[in-house]
Amino acid sequence: MAHEFRIEDQVYTRFTFERDGRVLRAIITSDHPVNGVDGPMHDELARVFTDLQRDSESDIIVLTARGRAFCAGGDFAWFQQQIDDPASFRAIAWDAKRIVTSLLEMEKPLLCRLNGAAAGLGATIALLCDIIVADERALIGDPHVKVGLVAGDGGAMIWPQLIGYARAKELLMTGDMLTATEAKALGLINHAVPGAQLDAKLGEIIAKLQGNPKWAVRWTKTVTNIPLRALAAQMMDAAIGWESVSNYLGDRREAVAAMAEKRAPNLTGE
Repeated sequence: MAHEFRIEDQVYTRFTFERDGRVLRAIITSDHPVNGVDGPMHDELARVFTDLQRDSESDIIVLTARGRAFCAGGDFAWFQQQIDDPASFRAIAWDAKRIVTSLLEMEKPLLCRLNGAAAGLGATIALLCDIIVADERALIGDPHVKVGLVAGDGGAMIWPQLIGYARAKELLMTGDMLTATEAKALGLINHAVPGAQLDAKLGEIIAKLQGNPKWAVRWTKTVTNIPLRALAAQMMDAAIGWESVSNYLGDRREAVAAMAEKRAPNLTGE
């Protein structure tokens, strides 16, 4: 008899889980108003996708969030802690890589229900899902540079694969945000629909997946992800390394302070 593993039996403080038959919703559930990533959430992101793969009672995963945002990237208090203690940033490097690799290694179909804004790591997580269905009012982007960081936790890897290098580099280097409608037009996401139609569109896609043989679907995804897994193996050590270096810089400290104080940054190039 196969070993039974239920994700509800694991301890999570930043996620809740809901089942509908063999479909499992993993819901980012945080006290942060825009589901910003803090230390505990980062820890859980590094293991949740492995646990979702191991869950014995599900075949399809829907990743979404509670509240008005999906995940708006790093929490500013956490940013300041990392600036004040750079060793704490260095300490999360392994987990940062594991978030990306565990997403790409998951065999089960992973659908993103993008209920609101996704920025930075939040955007990376959404874009590493297999099918992304967004509320047309949602915003998505990778503004790492605006807080003085290299887009090293997956953004520099996945954006060019989805929309090409020219458009990806412009968006990554400016940190501009896109509406879901703009993102769909670029081919960054699959669908942008009115919020009231979000679940109906997801249900339509889930029904199509469930109408196909399960293992054919899973392993088609697995084979399709092989080049992305190889790319992650090539890039992520350097990407996280350069992001760690950027955390030491003066402009990083100033950019975070300016954001917190809601003023223009006084950048020096240091």
